[in-house]
Amino acid sequence: MPMMDDKDTKERILRGGQELFMKYGVRSVSMDDVARHLSVSKKTLYQYFADKDEIVTMVSEYHIRHDQAQYDSLRESATNAIDELVKISGCMKKDMQKMNPSLLFDLQKYHPKAWSVWLNHKNEYIGQSIIRNLKQGIEEGFFRPGINTDILALARLELIQITFDDRVYPTDKYNLAEVNLQIFDHFIYGLLTDKGRKVYEKYKLEQSTIAELNSQSS
Repeated sequence: MPMMDDKDTKERILRGGQELFMKYGVRSVSMDDVARHLSVSKKTLYQYFADKDEIVTMVSEYHIRHDQAQYDSLRESATNAIDELVKISGCMKKDMQKMNPSLLFDLQKYHPKAWSVWLNHKNEYIGQSIIRNLKQGIEEGFFRPGINTDILALARLELIQITFDDRVYPTDKYNLAEVNLQIFDHFIYGLLTDKGRKVYEKYKLEQSTIAELNSQSS
């Protein structure tokens, strides 16, 4: 097996950290856990990262870069604003099924640098993407012309974050993926014109049929 260079090793650590943090949250994962997961020594981790806080921050940046690339690809492949939202819904479902609900709370309470990375992603990239999609949907006749895109974009951002709040949706009672999809669906229905509703329900039915066929074949 060829030896990995520093860049490969660092990315492997970031991928491994991401896997653990997504599954278990951040607070419960130690440097020892990351080292064991990757079958490396803690000394190797400290050659690339000063401490756990730096790993958490860089994993956050790493995850967000890949997230943005994924959603940019969805946007480019979408035929219209509703098609984009349906594709996003499917992607969200997969992501949320793999994500520990405590993740954002752990960042906010214990890792302010990583939390700042998330907030910037939320307010800049996600916020601007929502506004762009809303404006596109209005132009296409799928979303109601009277909606205020700035107000609704802010509302959507807060709806995303509230789903991770255990005080509102305790994890012993609610599933993170299901909560997100229910709220997302409700949000979209509030945007739609009659024309948009018909198109949205058509896309949803197609997506559901494809998911069912995939589950039967697996």
